[in-house]
Amino acid sequence: MKPPTVFLGEMTNPELERHLADRGDKSMVLLPIGSTEQHGPHGPLLTDTFIPTEVCRRVALQTGAAVAPSVPYGLSYPHKGFTGVVYLRMKTFAALVEDLCAQFATMGFKRIVFVNGHYDNTYAIAYACASAGEKLPDGVRAYPINYWDGMTPDEAAEFFGVEEGLHANKGETSAVMAINPALVDVDAAVAEMPPFPEVSNIGAVHTAFFFSSPGSVYRATRSGTWGDARESSAEFGERYLQVVSRATVRLLDDIERTQAAMPDR
Repeated sequence: MKPPTVFLGEMTNPELERHLADRGDKSMVLLPIGSTEQHGPHGPLLTDTFIPTEVCRRVALQTGAAVAPSVPYGLSYPHKGFTGVVYLRMKTFAALVEDLCAQFATMGFKRIVFVNGHYDNTYAIAYACASAGEKLPDGVRAYPINYWDGMTPDEAAEFFGVEEGLHANKGETSAVMAINPALVDVDAAVAEMPPFPEVSNIGAVHTAFFFSSPGSVYRATRSGTWGDARESSAEFGERYLQVVSRATVRLLDDIERTQAAMPDR
């Protein structure tokens, strides 16, 4: 007998139909969306896709959601200049997200959640969901979350930040090692921080520099690493995955409760 699965791509058509019938108005599809881009000399190009896919798998086991096939291409233009980078044009990416919203709604899902693993995708996914929203059937909602969004400040501080690093750092690298240690070349791991000057608002400066400038990460780092990946481990990565998975379950509940609390107008 075929074992059950949370992965949509592994289901037969009758299995999908039973899943949708069983879940009814609570049916939710989680769509991991990431990037193909360099992650230093040590991390795989699909780091930002592998991690949200694993988070979605864990979340689905707790929530009854299905996990759609991942989208491994996104807005990686800040990494232009490195060899291992593939990115979509903004309008191509937005059109892809809109089409996916429409198709999963047609399939019968009531919640279409893009679980993002590459920060530069965030706003474009949200805008595309908004554009698709007016055409979705009543009762269907599509929206993005970043897999790290649900963490508390204390939880987040353990794994990433301006000082700990935000790309190919210990947290990201360790998470991949927890998924498949063979994908990481630990011996090649390095530590590097971009030469940021002291500024009054680091977040606004990062948005202006990184989001609006193709090749900005290439300019800011020689190795492609932002942080210290040398002490990465599968054990640390497993803790990371556990924390972000719990936080994502909590966040999805918060979003649903917030939507329910808003009056119809």
